Amino acid sequence: MAKVKDDVLLFAHPSMEALADDVAEKCRQLVQTGTERQTQVQSVQVKRTIIWGKFPDDFPNLFIDNVKECVSRDVVFLASFHSPDVIFEQLSILYAVPKYLARSFTVILPYFPTGTMERVDTEGQIATAKTLATLLSAIPLTARGPTKVVIYDIHSLPLRFYFSDNIIPRLESAIPLIQRELLQLPDQSKIAVAFPDEGAWKRFHLQFEDRFPLITCTKVREEDTRQVTVKEGKRRVTIKEGDPKGRHVVIVDDLVMTGGTLKECAKVLLSHGAEKISAYVTHPVFPHDSWKLFTQSDVAFQNFWITDSVPHARQIAQHPPFKLLPLADVISEGLLGLSFVSH
Repeated sequence: MAKVKDDVLLFAHPSMEALADDVAEKCRQLVQTGTERQTQVQSVQVKRTIIWGKFPDDFPNLFIDNVKECVSRDVVFLASFHSPDVIFEQLSILYAVPKYLARSFTVILPYFPTGTMERVDTEGQIATAKTLATLLSAIPLTARGPTKVVIYDIHSLPLRFYFSDNIIPRLESAIPLIQRELLQLPDQSKIAVAFPDEGAWKRFHLQFEDRFPLITCTKVREEDTRQVTVKEGKRRVTIKEGDPKGRHVVIVDDLVMTGGTLKECAKVLLSHGAEKISAYVTHPVFPHDSWKLFTQSDVAFQNFWITDSVPHARQIAQHPPFKLLPLADVISEGLLGLSFVSH
């Protein structure tokens, strides 16, 4: 007879508690209706026992109530580094959990915020992606070895080598969410997937090329092209490969900041005959409420799909053309795929 196992304990930063509840519920559904492989994994119990207080000087005053529950248990922490203001307090928790004799520890960090600063082009630049990777690599070992750090659609895959051997980075993707969504559209036969730059093509083209025609956009200096292009600063966005004519084109990228590149890419696709434009990003960062530019844009987006990898995504998704693809689906599937079973 199989040994009855304890629940996995799921802690979360307050900004991610709604997502944690969704993950636990999705895990429960998958365990009840899933395959034999899935039912060998424990259920997931959300714990709200971390007291996120502050001292008078605003430094964190943290306390894990009933911390002995972590002893010999599999522990998961759902983190969000969406702001520098919340990173230190969460690192304090991440460094503490293994010391309370957790059997294993998994950190789910949907959005790795410094991923775009992964290299030095000019002496004096600071590659803050390496800095954040170093901070995460300082998480102590658990009884079963290194902590797993799960990140979704990191900006650059070579970032995995920025982490030390003290932790195990697991670079996952939320692209299955948009794949499923596109296959349910009534005009799926007219869908084409576009990438706003060559970097996005490198990261994602293999996940779409068997199902949809692909289009790659690129930025070129004004004097280097005579094609029909749209100006973006000192560069122009143009189509490098593919034909959008008569297509419902879905622009796919890992993240969006102000959205300027996406809008210019949409303009050039429309100028080349695209019938409709939609977009998908895993991480809708949108600093300073820049998402509002898409609610009253001169470029009409049919859909703008986003995930809740950052806390403010749910609020953004209440405004057309934004639509939320819950990250709980892929997190729960990945979580149940992790081996928590002692051998």
